[in-house]
Amino acid sequence: MNPLLFRLFRDNEVKVHELNYLFWECTTRCNFHCRHCGSDCSVHSREKDMPLEDFLGALDTIPREERARKFSVVLTGGEPLLRPDILTIGRELRDRGFLWGMVSNGWLYDDAMHLKLMDAGMGAVTVSLDGLEASHDWMRGVPGSYKRAIRAIDAFARDPRLNSDVVTCVNRRNLSELPQIHDVLSGLGLKQWRLFTIIPIGRAANDPDMKLTDSEFVSLMEFIKGKREQGGPMKVTFSCEGYLGKYEEKVRDVRYFCHAGVNIASVLIDGRICACPNIDRDRFSQGNIYEDSLWQVWNERFQEFRDRSWARSGSCAGCRQWRNCLGNGMHNWHGSSSEVLQCHYAKTVSAASL
Repeated sequence: MNPLLFRLFRDNEVKVHELNYLFWECTTRCNFHCRHCGSDCSVHSREKDMPLEDFLGALDTIPREERARKFSVVLTGGEPLLRPDILTIGRELRDRGFLWGMVSNGWLYDDAMHLKLMDAGMGAVTVSLDGLEASHDWMRGVPGSYKRAIRAIDAFARDPRLNSDVVTCVNRRNLSELPQIHDVLSGLGLKQWRLFTIIPIGRAANDPDMKLTDSEFVSLMEFIKGKREQGGPMKVTFSCEGYLGKYEEKVRDVRYFCHAGVNIASVLIDGRICACPNIDRDRFSQGNIYEDSLWQVWNERFQEFRDRSWARSGSCAGCRQWRNCLGNGMHNWHGSSSEVLQCHYAKTVSAASL
């Protein structure tokens, strides 16, 4: 799409700000200990799982006549399958007319669980695969996690009723494995593979293995670009992290647009209302379902997400690409700093000058 037309489209989306995608951090318990985790979840989480009725009460503030035609609720965590009421959750969401999906590490996902989740109305699932066996198990901190992830992917990849994908956190250890991972996933019949990189927060903040150099980042772009040009039954895409300059629409279907607070919201484990769960929850939370109406908060707040002029500071202040980027993804603004944590466009320019 022409950049000017896309900016007009983006501005209209911001003006309308239709809520159509809601994350629910339904638990912060997790059976993994991932090197890059931004929330530092554990099996014995400090927060109790949010009761289903509390979340449903927040959803019920959205008038039926005001709901988007395709409104999706995505269960995240932590590991959603650790909740014993996961099937009840799915049925309750479907009974209310909501589509629902889940982000899982795959450990508890097998053929039997797949059938139960589908029977409960699940329409989408995402599982992570972060390398070949040694790299994935290293990344996830649990021996055997690769085999469990493969088992999960094999259970859902070919189901035509399901919108499914696999995400890979690309780091310095697994970058060279991407061609082999591609072949593994394609062989399982997967239809979409989504790659992303790490922002330096949580456990990843001081881990040099997590951060690609500028030239490594560009090699990732070239890998995705090449696979998309080759075509094939499995689509390879880069995530919505930030603006990529010359790689826009070569590694994604559409140009970069951070939908956080524009079409996407989240309800966190303690009831806070935010946008994408990866965004700084202390700095950018907008309210709390135990004190506020979710629907009212969506309509009356989220101004920091819809007017990004405040982010034109630091290295972004004089950037010629500002109108295309708007300061990168909101998840790149952590803490009280007025400086974006990382700029993907700058990486492509830096690597090109070497």
